Amino acid sequence: MESAEIRRRWLSFFEERGHTVVPSASLIADDPTLLLVNAGMVPFKPYFLGEEKPPYSRASSVQKCVRTPDIEEVGKTTRHGTFFQMCGNFSFGDYFKEGAIKLAWELLTGSVEHGGYGLEPEKLWITVYQDDDEAEQIWRDVVGVPAERIQRLGKKDNFWSMGVPGPCGPCSEINYDRGPEFGVEGGPAVNDERYVEIWNLVFMQYERGEGTSKEDFEILGDLPSKNIDTGLGLERLAMILQGVQNMYETDTLKVVIDKATELTGVRYGQAHESDVSLRVVADHMRTSVMLIGDGVTPGNEGRGYVLRRIMRRAVRNMRLLGATGPVVGELVDTVIRTMGEQYPELETDRKRIETVALAEEAAFLKALKGGTNILDTAVTETKAAGGTVLSGDKAFLLHDTWGFPIDLTLEMAAEQGLSVDEAGFRRLMQEQRDRAKADARAKKTGHADVSAYREIADTSGATEFVGYTNTEGETTVVGLLVNGVPSPAATEGDEIEVVLDRTPFYAEGGGQIADTGRIRLHSGAVIEVRDVQQPVPGVSVHKGSVQVGEVTVGATAYATIDVRRRRAIARAHSATHLTHQALRDALGPTAAQAGSENQPGRFRFDFGSPSAVPQAVMTDVEQKINEVLARELDVHAEVMPIDEAKRQGAIAEFGEKYGEKVRVVTIGDFSKELCGGTHVHNTAQLGLVKLLGESSIGSGVRRIEALVGVDAYNFLAREHTVVAQLQELVKGRPEELPEKISGMLAKLKDAEKEIEKFRAEKVLQAAAGLAQGAQDVRGVALVTGQVPDGTGADDLRKLVLDVRGRIPGDRPAVVALFTTANGRPLTVIATNEAARERGLKAGDLVRTAAKTLGGGGGGKPDVAQGGGQNVEAVGEAMAAVERLVADTV
Repeated sequence: MESAEIRRRWLSFFEERGHTVVPSASLIADDPTLLLVNAGMVPFKPYFLGEEKPPYSRASSVQKCVRTPDIEEVGKTTRHGTFFQMCGNFSFGDYFKEGAIKLAWELLTGSVEHGGYGLEPEKLWITVYQDDDEAEQIWRDVVGVPAERIQRLGKKDNFWSMGVPGPCGPCSEINYDRGPEFGVEGGPAVNDERYVEIWNLVFMQYERGEGTSKEDFEILGDLPSKNIDTGLGLERLAMILQGVQNMYETDTLKVVIDKATELTGVRYGQAHESDVSLRVVADHMRTSVMLIGDGVTPGNEGRGYVLRRIMRRAVRNMRLLGATGPVVGELVDTVIRTMGEQYPELETDRKRIETVALAEEAAFLKALKGGTNILDTAVTETKAAGGTVLSGDKAFLLHDTWGFPIDLTLEMAAEQGLSVDEAGFRRLMQEQRDRAKADARAKKTGHADVSAYREIADTSGATEFVGYTNTEGETTVVGLLVNGVPSPAATEGDEIEVVLDRTPFYAEGGGQIADTGRIRLHSGAVIEVRDVQQPVPGVSVHKGSVQVGEVTVGATAYATIDVRRRRAIARAHSATHLTHQALRDALGPTAAQAGSENQPGRFRFDFGSPSAVPQAVMTDVEQKINEVLARELDVHAEVMPIDEAKRQGAIAEFGEKYGEKVRVVTIGDFSKELCGGTHVHNTAQLGLVKLLGESSIGSGVRRIEALVGVDAYNFLAREHTVVAQLQELVKGRPEELPEKISGMLAKLKDAEKEIEKFRAEKVLQAAAGLAQGAQDVRGVALVTGQVPDGTGADDLRKLVLDVRGRIPGDRPAVVALFTTANGRPLTVIATNEAARERGLKAGDLVRTAAKTLGGGGGGKPDVAQGGGQNVEAVGEAMAAVERLVADTV
C-alpha cells in the first residue's frame, strides 16, 4: 500500500466517524518555543493547554513534522530521519480511552476491502502504563487482545507530558511483531527492534506540576475535561504494509535513493559508507523540499539555518558519492513528483522550490571552495603551534560564515590528522540559538511569564480589536503587569503592561509594527503606550509607562492611538501589497513574499529571487505601482472561509497561521491578499511610492526598501536639489548629466594615470645616483636612503629592485630605501644572491628596520617590505640595518 493511500485511508476513516479533518499545518511553528513543528499535536497545543476553545470536539490530521536533534545520526542507522508524517486523531472532552482504543483497533485490523489496513491481529502487541488497569481491561476484555500480549511499562515509556506543568496522562502503544529475523521474542518490553511501535494513544487525564525530569514530577489532580491525543507514524506503517525492512526502502524515500544512484553510479547496498551517504541524501532532500514548500529559505539563523544545514549535508554526501556537478535540480524534481500526490501544493509551487534549492546548491559549491582554504589555514596554524585539536571557534566560524556542516569540518580535519573541539563548537552554537530564542520571547512577552497573560485571557477573554473602524474609544483595564509581574495597581513612573477589554491599538503582526498612543483613565491617570504585542493568541498587551496618576485593574479609560502615525503605517502596508503584486506580475509567482515590515512612511519587502532584479525591471515595477495609485482603486477588507479566499485567488504569506475564517484585503482588480493589517481606503491616499533599491539578504531572498507618501516626496525633492546643483556645476541639462559626468571621470582617471607615470619616472631617475653612492660595509655594497614622501609601495619596490640591478652581481649588495606614505614610514629592502650567500636575508633586515619604526614586516629572502608608526625613526632604522649587515658578515 503506497504512502498516499495510507494517508487517504486514515483521513477517510476518521471523517466517516465524526472527526473534522484538519489540513496539515505549515512546518513553520506558531510557537516561540519551537522552530519547526515536531509532533502531530503541535497545532492543537493551544486547545490542550486551554489557551483557545477548540472549534470541534473530534479532529483528525496527517501533520508534516521535522525533527533535527539527531541530525548527525541520520543515515548511520535506518531509524533516524528528519521529516516524517504523523497521523493523529484527537478528542476534546468527547470520547476517551475505550473510544480511542476501539477506533485504533478497527482501523489497523479492518480489512483492506473495507477501508482498513488489514494487519494481522495476532502480530499486534500492546503496552500500557504500569498503573493503568482501565486501559489493560479495555484491551483484554473489550477488544479481545490476549493478556500475554499486553505488557505494563513505567513512566519513561508509557506516560506522556509536555515536559512542563500542564496536561499529562498515561499512554498505550500498539506494536507490530516483525518476526524472528528481527530478534528474540518477548514483546516490546524486551525487543523494540522486532516489536516496532506504530501507534501511541495518549490519555490526557491529569495535571502535572513541576519536576526535575521526564519521570520525576508531581501529579496535581484530574483535568476538568479528559482529552485524547494519538499519533501513528505514517512511514513506520508504510514500512510494514510495503513489506520492507526500514523506512528508507519505503516508496517516498527509495525513489530518491534510486535517483541518487543514477546520478552517481553508486548502488545502494554496495557498502556501508555509501549507503550512509545515500540515506542522508534521500532524507535531507525530501525534508528540504518540504521546508522550502512551506516558505523556509536558507539562512544562518533559526529555520533557515536548519534548511541550509541539511541541504548542504545532502550536497556534500552526493560529492562523496562521486557527483561532480550540480545535482539538486533532479533530486528536487524526484521529491516533488513523489510527495506531490499527498501535497499538491508542491507541484503548484514547483518553480519557486526549484529556484531556492538551486541557488543554495550554487552558493554552497562556491562556499565549499572558499571554506576549504580557511580550514587548510586553520589546520596549518594548529599544527604549527603543536596542537592536535582544531578549536571550537574555528569550527564555528566555518559553520557560521561558510556554511560548513560540523561533520564536514570533522571529516576534513581528520584527514589532516586533527580532531575538533566539538564541545566548544556546540557551546557556541547553543549560545547563538539561546540568544535568538531569548530575543524572540523578550519581544513578545517583555520577559514576563506567559502564564500571566493566559490567566488574564481565562478571566476576561480575548481583547476585542476595534481598530479597523475606530482610532479611539471607551475601554476597561482588565489586566496589569508591573515589571513583568501581575499587579492590582501602578503609579507614576512605573513601566507597565496593560490588557484592555477592547482596543483600537493594533498589535504587531503580519509585518506591521504596533500602534502607539495614550490611554487616559477616567481617574485622570495617563499611560503612554510605546508598543503592543500578542504574547498569547487574542490578548493584546499594551506596553508603556504611567505618566500621571495611578492605574488600577478594573478602571475605565479612553484609548487613543497616534492617528497620523497609523495613517502613515497604513499607507506603507497598502504599498507593500501593491509591490508584491507588481513583482509577481514582473517576475512570476516565484517572487513570493518572504517577510515585510511596515513603518510610518516606509516599508521593506522581502521576496524570493535567485538573483538580483535588473534595474529596468525595478523601474517598471515602480511605474506600475504608481499607475495603480493614479487609478484611485478602492481598498476593502472582507472576512470569509479560507477555502473561498483560495478560490478567489487570494495570496497567503508563507509562515502565517490562518484559521477557518480569514480576512482578505482587496485593492480594486489589482491585488488580493490574506491580511490582518490596517490599510488605506483608496490607492490615491498613498500619493507616491519610491523604490530605493533592492539587495540580497540571504540565499535566494532579496529585499526592497521603499518610501511612501510625504517621505517619498521629500526624497525626490532632495534628489531634485542635488540634480540642480550638478546642472549648475557641469552646465548641462538633466538628461545630459550621466554622459557629462562619465566623461569628466574618464578624464580624471587618465590624468591620474599620467601623474602616476610621471611620479614613477621621477623616482626611477634616482636609481643610478643611489647605486653609485653605495657604501662598503665589510665588503657588502649597502645602499640606504629616503625617497620623496608620497612614493607608493609599488614605486618604492621598483626603485629598490632597479638599484639592486645596477650593482655588479658578483658583489654582495643590500638596498634599503624608506619613504613616508599617508603619514606612516614604509621600507622595502632587497638583497642579491651574493649577499644571501653571506647570510644576508631581506626578511631579517626588514624586521629589524620595521621594529625600529614601531611596526612589523616580512617577505622573501631576496625582497621584503615593512612599515611602522614613527616617522621620526627613519634615520635610526637605516642605522639599525647597517649594524645588522656588519654583524652578519
